[in-house]
Amino acid sequence: MTAPANAPAGPGGGPTGGAGVLVLAGTPIGRVGDAPPRLAEELLAAEVIAAEDTRRLRRLLGDLGIEPSARIVSYFEGNEAARTPVLLEELLAGRRVVLVTDAGMPSVSDPGYRLVAAAVEADVRVTAVPGPSAVLTALAVSGLPVDRFCFEGFLPRKAGERERRLQGLASEERTLVFFEAPHRTEAALRALADAFGADRPAAVCRELTKTHEEVVRGPLAELAAWAADGVRGEVTLVVAGASPTAVDTDPASLRAAVAEREAAGTARKEAIVEVARIAGVPKRVVYDLVHKPATGGPTP
Repeated sequence: MTAPANAPAGPGGGPTGGAGVLVLAGTPIGRVGDAPPRLAEELLAAEVIAAEDTRRLRRLLGDLGIEPSARIVSYFEGNEAARTPVLLEELLAGRRVVLVTDAGMPSVSDPGYRLVAAAVEADVRVTAVPGPSAVLTALAVSGLPVDRFCFEGFLPRKAGERERRLQGLASEERTLVFFEAPHRTEAALRALADAFGADRPAAVCRELTKTHEEVVRGPLAELAAWAADGVRGEVTLVVAGASPTAVDTDPASLRAAVAEREAAGTARKEAIVEVARIAGVPKRVVYDLVHKPATGGPTP
């Protein structure tokens, strides 16, 4: 198949050849007018379209005013494991497969990760059509810090598992973003208040970009009380991170603070900068303590 004129270049700089291409196509989270022009182009160029819900896909195609010639197959949580190898065969046969979910970007709390991982393992090119994102949209309108954040997806449904997850996040200093079902929003907010503190600032973002969009901001306990009257529509929760923990300025404490952040996954350079900022000491002091310990030799 000849790739569309605006298709991304292949790994060598020219048009993709040989194996096919997996295109993760972001779809509108609310208004169809938010769809980028390239979404329609890629759907028309596809040979196979894998959709989380084929009925919703057909409505989207109608709204976009297009009629792709691609074969349409379902790809949802219930058949994702079984259908992934079938779609991989299509890719290895040289076909262009476009994956869409009900809203937003495939594989982000939606089906798609298995297929992406399989395609990467098979050295098949994977690209994407950027589109609206509930995660970034909610973060942007929340009024909470956006310089550092983490996305936690859906919280566990069972109370015990949810409590354990939140206890592990209670000291997280980055802004947190969660997806939640409307009928579980009150319970989630109460669990967040219990784990993070009733006064932790947060925002409930409901029906983003849609006609009845609503963003409610306030302390977690107040938001839980607000949600007790019932919540409808798609919900994204944004919660402020924990206040930075004080760090003693003696050498052992500074080294331990850097090591703790490294163990949690922060790069050493970033950990040094963060500890220096919280402790109120020059960055070079922390750097020297970490790289030039009291023994005089380099750290292992």
